[in-house]
Amino acid sequence: MAFDIDLIQKVYGSFAARVDAVRKLLGRPLTLTEKILYNHLEAGFPENAYTRGKDYVSFLPDRVAMQDATAQMALLQFMQAGRKKVAVPSTVHCDHLILAKDGAAADLSAARVTNREVYDFLSSVSNKYGIGFWKPGAGIIHQVLLENYAFPGGMMIGTDSHTVNAGGLGMIAIGVGGADACDVMAGLSWEMRFPKLIGVKLKGKLSGWASAKDVILKVSGILTVKGGTGCILEYFGEGAETISCTGKGTICNMGAEIGATTSIFGYDGKMEEYLRGTARAEIADMANQIRHCLTADEEVYQKPHEYFDELIEIDLSTLEPHINGPFTPDLATPVSQFAKAVRENGWPEKLEVGLIGSCTNSSYEDLTRAASVAKQALDKNLKAKSEFTITPGSEQVRYTAERDGLLDIFEKIGGTVLANACGPCIGQWARHGAEKQEKNSIMTSFNRNFAKRNDGNPNTHGFVASPEIVTAYSIAGSLTFNPITDTLVNDKGEEVKLAEPKGIEMPLKGFAVKDNGYQAPATDGSRIDVKVDPKSDRLQLLEPFEPWNGKDLTGLRLLIKVKGKCTTDHISMAGPWLKYRGHLDNISNNMLIGAVNYFNDKTNAVKNQLTGVYGEVPVTARHYKSEGIGTLVVGDENYGEGSSREHAAMEPRHLGVKAVLVRSFARIHEANLKKQGMLALTFANKADYDKIREDDIFDITGLDTFKANVPLNIILKHADGTQDQILANHTYNDNQIEWFRAGSALNLIRKSQSAG
Repeated sequence: MAFDIDLIQKVYGSFAARVDAVRKLLGRPLTLTEKILYNHLEAGFPENAYTRGKDYVSFLPDRVAMQDATAQMALLQFMQAGRKKVAVPSTVHCDHLILAKDGAAADLSAARVTNREVYDFLSSVSNKYGIGFWKPGAGIIHQVLLENYAFPGGMMIGTDSHTVNAGGLGMIAIGVGGADACDVMAGLSWEMRFPKLIGVKLKGKLSGWASAKDVILKVSGILTVKGGTGCILEYFGEGAETISCTGKGTICNMGAEIGATTSIFGYDGKMEEYLRGTARAEIADMANQIRHCLTADEEVYQKPHEYFDELIEIDLSTLEPHINGPFTPDLATPVSQFAKAVRENGWPEKLEVGLIGSCTNSSYEDLTRAASVAKQALDKNLKAKSEFTITPGSEQVRYTAERDGLLDIFEKIGGTVLANACGPCIGQWARHGAEKQEKNSIMTSFNRNFAKRNDGNPNTHGFVASPEIVTAYSIAGSLTFNPITDTLVNDKGEEVKLAEPKGIEMPLKGFAVKDNGYQAPATDGSRIDVKVDPKSDRLQLLEPFEPWNGKDLTGLRLLIKVKGKCTTDHISMAGPWLKYRGHLDNISNNMLIGAVNYFNDKTNAVKNQLTGVYGEVPVTARHYKSEGIGTLVVGDENYGEGSSREHAAMEPRHLGVKAVLVRSFARIHEANLKKQGMLALTFANKADYDKIREDDIFDITGLDTFKANVPLNIILKHADGTQDQILANHTYNDNQIEWFRAGSALNLIRKSQSAG
């Protein structure tokens, strides 16, 4: 379904001329990333080229997308901005709040009752402000975006880290916090540091059990969870052109797991085929007219090492299927070595559950490849030995897959089809027995596998693979099985072997759907009321954060010194906490409850320096706040990796945390902290992390002269009367310093709208 044709015509109308101008400005051939970014500058063309990894640049994205969990806070903020309508095309997608429990129909029905208040709020606020609304059951945001909104050469931001999925259709798509979305919906530009570029050259062609998922699983193993931070990955080469559009989306989607700003492929025949197959032939025709602008210049492909900051080469012809995990998405193991790794590491060999789908792998092609394995099982008298679930990516995919008999195949081997929603991928899974916290293994075609991520059990070993690999292992029921080489014993006692999967990129009869779940907004929303019950425990109107008082931050107490990995799941858990995403005070009760305290190796147990008693992190923070005492959070490397959820920044702000001091930040979380008026600081000397003691009191000085590229001083006052002074670096520019002074970026927006 084609949306916003006028917008796309406008983008394409000036695209080629602007590319020529950029080429002259830089004096060299251009990557695709550069073509798109320079085409979306707020202030036209600069006098000089931007420096990658250094210069902050303001962009004008073409559209904004929000999923229901993050949309609540984003739109609560937007309601304070003083606008009558969003300035750019925007959409809300209800995919996160549906609990996977009994199957698609029952779960969707239950969600509509349980979440009625939130759905009504999102529907009405979308209707009022000109936002497209995708109802519960319509599908997972990123698959819906790929099917309906993504277009080659465009630029989109979304309040979910996996917005990057749209790179599979040649779009610069970036995950952001709700405050960033609020800015753009309010008509302001969006700012980020001009990214470095990593080129990924793909040669050869996938075959056998290898799939597009294995490309990103391999890249994740190469770059690790922070190797892509501050970078855009641009895939190219003859191998790239052989991968389907949705396969490209899978690769881009999991780029979020390596910290990449986004990932992208150049426009090719596979993208054109997908546009035409999803009823967007008009866009394909327009893209074809500027086809040469929607890939990198040929010279870039000929000498990529001269144009990318880093280069990776992968031969698809020799690429082996991979299984990543447990507990981190970058622990990559080839299938041929996996059984050995399972035994050597003592991972539970029995596979309890196999789960396919999610925003990463829920396309029609994904389902056909997995179904081809399941069909073999039926033909060879095998059934799934593990519990097995299937999540279609959208109602269009689900309806088409049902029509073509794919879902029936899954059900006949014992599978359960879940609602078109995120479900177990984000912890929305009522898994029976998870509360026992037993050691066990699951395998998914999802993107993340952090501890507690899927079912809340820290002892669940989550492994990530392609849908067809997950299906094969679910049939076998064991992690020591290798579908490429091993046989299985069927119901008749016969030894049988699974053949390599076969997939269909586009349905032979075309896509079909009765009701795609879309609700268009009112033409005039001025008379629509958006009401929030003051007594609600799920929705709460926001109060502006207090501006900076003009003084140094003194007498801060240590709330927690976090040890090791601390993702946004550790800072603000999902799962059952999702229901409070629209109520800042209530959801703040989960703040940092999953983070490990450096001083006792426990979670949710920190020392209250006023009482000497150990207590829960949120309770301790509230006590400090009630006494008028600010607090400081200290973290380790890549702090805040994972989801784009800004609650991980808003909760500390709400509970009195003044600064977060870490060895290094994940990009989105650092930006979110800045937006909420907090100090996001890094140790100038990473070894200074070791100087932080449990009873320290902190003074952050130099704020009266706070400016870009100048470190701040922090005085550590130890309980024994001694002191240390350390330097803290920051990446604030002049605009971001104004956010801090105003108390938040939203405070500035409100002020500017009032003045206008």
